Amino acid sequence: MDHLVCFLPGTLALGAHHGLPAEHMELAQALMDTCYQMYRQMETGLSPEIAHFNLHHTKAVKDVQVKAADRHNLLRPETVESLFYLYRLTGDRKYQDWGWEILHSFNTYTRVPSGGYSSISNVQDPRHPQPRDKMESFFLGETLKYLYLLFSDDPDLLSLDTYVFNTEAHPLPIWAPS
Repeated sequence: MDHLVCFLPGTLALGAHHGLPAEHMELAQALMDTCYQMYRQMETGLSPEIAHFNLHHTKAVKDVQVKAADRHNLLRPETVESLFYLYRLTGDRKYQDWGWEILHSFNTYTRVPSGGYSSISNVQDPRHPQPRDKMESFFLGETLKYLYLLFSDDPDLLSLDTYVFNTEAHPLPIWAPS
């Protein structure tokens, strides 16, 4: 599964919030857990770009597996975006807790001493994550914005009933028909 798919739990949750069947929220929560596990099961606590799933459960093999070419982390926003939506729509603090773990891992493995953050080449090696000396603009414009909103307990701060976020995390007002 590509990390980019992790926007989907938030989309499903928003759909359920706006009247789609309750099964959408159930699927959103299950998929959110899968996205979280892509982080949790890596040695750095950061998701790879692409993960594969072990369908034959054994104690010797992790559920989430990564190929060498896919073990990088680009500081993407999709998972924390969905954590924000699920927290706001369910009030379940586990989504804040998961976001806190991810933020801690970003600070531990991607923060650079001179300021800023860097993508890393190896989420499986906490001793040598191999910084890439590159921070994509979406890290500041989306990832950190969604983390900020996730940790806010003010539901009126960009309320999901009055704002919608575009694909670049810009809040746009929802216009009511007149």
